[in-house]
Amino acid sequence: MPTFDRRLLYHFDWTVFSLALALCGVGVLSVVSATWGGSRHALDPLVVRQLVWVGAGAALMIGAALLDYRVLASYAYPFYGLAVAMLIVVAVAGHSTGGSRRWINLGVFNLEPSEIAKLAVVLVMVRYLREDPPKGGWGPRHLVIPALLLAVPVALVLKQPDLGTGLILMLITTTLIFVSGLNWRVMAVLGLAAMLAAPAAWRFMKPYQRERLVSFINPQSDPLGSGYHIIQSEIAIGSGGKWGKGFLKGTQARLNFLPEQTTDFIFAAYAEEFGYIGTMTLLGLYAALIARGIWIARHSRDRFGALLAVGFTGVIFWQVAINIGMATGMLPVVGITLPLVSYGGSSLIAMMIAMGVMISVNMRRYLF
Repeated sequence: MPTFDRRLLYHFDWTVFSLALALCGVGVLSVVSATWGGSRHALDPLVVRQLVWVGAGAALMIGAALLDYRVLASYAYPFYGLAVAMLIVVAVAGHSTGGSRRWINLGVFNLEPSEIAKLAVVLVMVRYLREDPPKGGWGPRHLVIPALLLAVPVALVLKQPDLGTGLILMLITTTLIFVSGLNWRVMAVLGLAAMLAAPAAWRFMKPYQRERLVSFINPQSDPLGSGYHIIQSEIAIGSGGKWGKGFLKGTQARLNFLPEQTTDFIFAAYAEEFGYIGTMTLLGLYAALIARGIWIARHSRDRFGALLAVGFTGVIFWQVAINIGMATGMLPVVGITLPLVSYGGSSLIAMMIAMGVMISVNMRRYLF
C-alpha cells in the first residue's frame, strides 16, 4: 500500500468538503424545523441523531480522503460481495417499517444496506470499466458482466420493495458505461429496448407503485390516497413564495399535512420556509458540488479515478433530480431521499464517504 505523502495536505479539496458540510447544515436545519415542537430547551431525538451522523460522516469523509483511492480497486469485488450479502440478510431477517423490509437492526441504529449497495455498484463497475474500451467502444458482449453485476443488487432491492434505489443503481451503471465509451449503435439498441420494455414493467409493479404512477399523471384522481403526497408537497412549495414563511414557521410540516417531511419530502418542507430564494441557494450548492465532481473527473490523472468521480457525482445528480422531481410533481413518487440533506444515517454517511473518495482523487492528481 502506498505511504501517505504529507504534500497531500496542501492539496486538500476544501471545495468538496465545504459544499458537503454546507448541505449537511441545510439538512440539520430542515430536520430541526420539521420536528419542532415549540420547546426551546430540548432538541428532538431525530435532530440529535442527525448531528451525530454528520460528525461521524465528516470524520469518515476525511478518512476516505486520506486513503489512496487506487487501493479501492483491490477491494471492489469483496466490497460488492459484502453489500450483496447484507441485502440478502435484509431479505431474510431485515427490520420492516411501513410495508418495506430495508433495514438491519444493529441496536445502536438501523443500517440500510441499499445505501451501501450504491457505493458498491459504483466501485465494482469502475473496477470493470477501468481499462480502455476496444476500438469502436463497448459492444454487447462486453456488457454481459456489468449486466449480471447490476442484476443481483437490483433484484434484491426491488424485493424489499425499493423501486427508487433500484432505479438509481440502473442510472448510475448506465452513466458509467456511457461515459466510459459505449458503442453508439449499442446505445441506440438499448434505448429502444428500454422503451419497448416499459409497458411490460407495469405487470411486475406492486399495486401501490401502479397507484403512484396514476397519481403522478392525475393527483386529483385519489387526493386522499396515492395522490396525497404530491398534492401536499406542491402546496408546501407553492406557499413558500419568494422569501418563504421563515425558519420554524412552516405549517404543512408542522401540522403534519406533509408526509415524510424529514426524508423523501424534506425539499418541500425547506421550500415552504425559505421560499424561492432559499430553494435556488440549495440548488446552487448541489450544482456547485456536481460541477466540482465533473471537474475532478476531467482532471484526474488516471481512468480509475476519473470514473470514480463520475460515478459518485452521478449518485448525487440522479438522487437530486429524482427527489426534487417527486416533490414538485414532475416525476412519480419512488422513495428517494435528498442526498446529504434528508434525515438518515446510512444515506448521509455513505454519501460523505463518497465525497471523501472524490477528494482523494483530486488530491492525488498532483503526485503522479
